Amino acid sequence: MNNLIFLPIVLPLIASVIAAFFPKKLNLSRKFAQITSVILTIMTAALTWHVLTNGTIVVQSGGWEAPFGISIVGDGLSMILVMTTYIIGTAAVFYAPSVLDKQQESFYFYAFFFLLISGVSGAFMTGDLFNLFVFFEVLLIASYGLIVLGNGKVQLRESMKYVLFNVFSSMLFVTAIAFIYAITGTVNFAQLAERVEYVEQAGILTTVAIILFFVFAVKAAIFPLYYWLPNSYVVPNAVVSALFGALLTKVGIYSILRVFTLIFVHDTGVTHQIFIWLAMFTMLFGVIGALSTNNVKLIITYNIIPAVGFMLMGIGLYTEDAIAGSVYYLMHDMVIKGALFFLIGALIVAAGTKDLREMSGVIQKFPLLGWIFFVASLILAGVPPFSGFIGKILLLRGGLEQEEFLLVIIALISSLLILFSMMRIFIRGFWGDLMDNISDDRKRVRNLTIPGVVLVSISIFLGVGAEAVYPHVESIANMLMDRTDYISSVLKE
Repeated sequence: MNNLIFLPIVLPLIASVIAAFFPKKLNLSRKFAQITSVILTIMTAALTWHVLTNGTIVVQSGGWEAPFGISIVGDGLSMILVMTTYIIGTAAVFYAPSVLDKQQESFYFYAFFFLLISGVSGAFMTGDLFNLFVFFEVLLIASYGLIVLGNGKVQLRESMKYVLFNVFSSMLFVTAIAFIYAITGTVNFAQLAERVEYVEQAGILTTVAIILFFVFAVKAAIFPLYYWLPNSYVVPNAVVSALFGALLTKVGIYSILRVFTLIFVHDTGVTHQIFIWLAMFTMLFGVIGALSTNNVKLIITYNIIPAVGFMLMGIGLYTEDAIAGSVYYLMHDMVIKGALFFLIGALIVAAGTKDLREMSGVIQKFPLLGWIFFVASLILAGVPPFSGFIGKILLLRGGLEQEEFLLVIIALISSLLILFSMMRIFIRGFWGDLMDNISDDRKRVRNLTIPGVVLVSISIFLGVGAEAVYPHVESIANMLMDRTDYISSVLKE
């Protein structure tokens, strides 16, 4: 079973190469992508269950033991996120044929899709800092291919902005890796966790930690580094926006969570206090953006940003409850953001416009779409008993324990404003008189709605079935707060 831990990274990479050989044969490409995604999701779910019940799996590539070999680590946190990635990816490949035109679909969409999944999975599972950079580049290369599918000056402009921001952050990432290797002599996460405690250059380590945080903050779109995200995620096709919104910023947050609970934990008075302030600003500015526009897709995109603030809040508080809240919220937000981008894509097709001022009455013709969007909005806002509530209640409890009352107040206000931004879409877009130009293509809208229904159903389970899910999340939080299990698993001490 241990050697199978490579499969969530290697198999989609192979699938990407295979899909690149027949991009113009759309029926074959679709069936290949759909069948492969389902098989890989089932396989990843089995691996995840094995890890959750039997403990961390560590495999060293090339026959070299850590820290010399490349460590692939399947612990509870990484495997839950990889499984969530595959679930969203599978929903995306069933959604794609109904929303992509033939030209977009034939321009290597499925090849780039599998490459993206491989890069995201590798970033979640790698056990060293340099290979985190490598997998970041893999997923970024795939995202560059996906973001330019389509045409138009706006898409070109936003694609260039996206590429430039990420190239700059990648340069900083390499610089930070060079510094930390020069100081500690290693880039292996577990060995770094051991060595930073004994390095006498505490000031330099704190500086390197802040540089790494800056890199990850760009990827995660944390205030004030979120400027590149909204329009970059709006201009691509809905299925590409869903993949980006559900996965890419979460890799940045995961990296912060991993690095600042495993390696840089000896001077939390500086770094983690910065996280708390940035979390507050990220929540507020993100939700202000969501309230400032009538573009329904841009509203969903802006709501990525306050969610990132909630996850960063738990890392900054650095208590067991708060870390558990961040993990739960991370898993929840991946699923519900994917669902909302799918549903908003269906709404745009049904209404024939992205402008909220020009749509109304959609629920009369497409009731399933309307009501599932309503439920998804409640989940996103954290209304009990849904999954957003479970994550937020843990975060709020952590905030109260640490007496961060301003943070708690801002988190509550942000939740209410998120709900308000989503209800604007429901009341003005779905409710009201039936507009004249609404789509008659019921089959297409239904096909676009079903993947969203599946993801919303999973999100409902994460809330209603919290008794089954939370013990695993609590175990992950305990592991993150106590680094010894991770270190001993990788270094076999």
